[in-house]
Amino acid sequence: MTPAEIQSLVEDATFDYTMGDHDTALAKLRQAAEAAPAAFEAWHALAEINFSLRRFDDALAAAQRAHALRPDDLFINTTLSRIWMEKGDKPKAEHFGAQAKIQSWKDQLKNPEAAQGGL
Repeated sequence: MTPAEIQSLVEDATFDYTMGDHDTALAKLRQAAEAAPAAFEAWHALAEINFSLRRFDDALAAAQRAHALRPDDLFINTTLSRIWMEKGDKPKAEHFGAQAKIQSWKDQLKNPEAAQGGL
């Protein structure tokens, strides 16, 4: 699959999820992740949808795959923090929450105008 096809599959899966078709969404995301194991967006979407469905072990597995691809991503660190909090591991949740905060600060330093609302 091409990167564009993977992105389209992730977008289709996201739509399916928002329409309440969770099984189809998960199947499409698994297909995308299997076809392109380096597709961060597919792994992150798998993590978020499984988290929303309270399937924390599946969410954690997908989030860890996404994190391995982009360890400095603000959103995957936030996702991991939320998952670990739900699983009852506050120290791990705090670790990933701190990583997300650090990345947020880095982003603000790179683009201070956007951080202040374009003022």
